[in-house]
Amino acid sequence: MSDVHRILGQEVFIRGANRPFGELTREDASSRADELGAAVGFGPTARVAPVARAWRELAIAMDRAGADTVSDLGPDVLVDLAPKLWVTLPR
Repeated sequence: MSDVHRILGQEVFIRGANRPFGELTREDASSRADELGAAVGFGPTARVAPVARAWRELAIAMDRAGADTVSDLGPDVLVDLAPKLWVTLPR
């Protein structure tokens, strides 16, 4: 299985259920960015800030590409963002 297929199939808990990352919408990405951004504080929660920014970056990339779902994005974007989003483990 290619990296892209693995990334798209990775399950993410959103909207009350596990869903394949490739099926997430721009609204899902924006919602996750807002949710994580609200959780950022001091100490250990400060580590969430870059992840929240990555979810915002994903929503922007989807908007620019006119992507309805994550699977509509190009492979380079997916491979670059997946570890930053905590969808896959950093290499």
